[in-house]
Amino acid sequence: MPHAVTHFLIPAILVALFRDFYLRKRDRRKFPLHYVLIAGLAGLLPDGDIAVYYVLSFFGFAMNEIHRTFSHTLFVPIIFLALSGIFIKTKSRELGKHKLKLSAIFAVVAFGTFMHLALDGTIDGKILPFYPLSYYSFGINLLQLVPTQLQDTLIPSIDALLLVLWMVYLELRHKISDFI
Repeated sequence: MPHAVTHFLIPAILVALFRDFYLRKRDRRKFPLHYVLIAGLAGLLPDGDIAVYYVLSFFGFAMNEIHRTFSHTLFVPIIFLALSGIFIKTKSRELGKHKLKLSAIFAVVAFGTFMHLALDGTIDGKILPFYPLSYYSFGINLLQLVPTQLQDTLIPSIDALLLVLWMVYLELRHKISDFI
């Protein structure tokens, strides 16, 4: 299973690339970097079921009965996408001094949670995308294609590489050293 760093960085990087290279310069002001942070945090959201497991373990529940069940279904990003659509239709107030829109917040949360599912389903293990309605499972398990002796170090290495590339990108694109 990908670690928290990968679950945070993949949606954050993809939303940042969308913001920096797809949006026109004038539209970037309407899409502040706060959305990048929200997408990254949303990438961690489905693993909140691990905290639920810690509580339910006292009542005899096993990790496999909790983790990758309800929070790892396609219903989670669909709910956030539906909320985004609802708030696009209604004239909602902008939040905070950066004028974040609820519709955009819910859209990037939907994207972050979907990316979590995609990572879990492709890199290692399986997800039940329609649980509890169906026990159909999806998983490519790309990690199994790696030689056994490298499997334990591959995911932490991907985390490290992503983090370094992200920091280099932030320096080159946004000059973060100016803020230190």
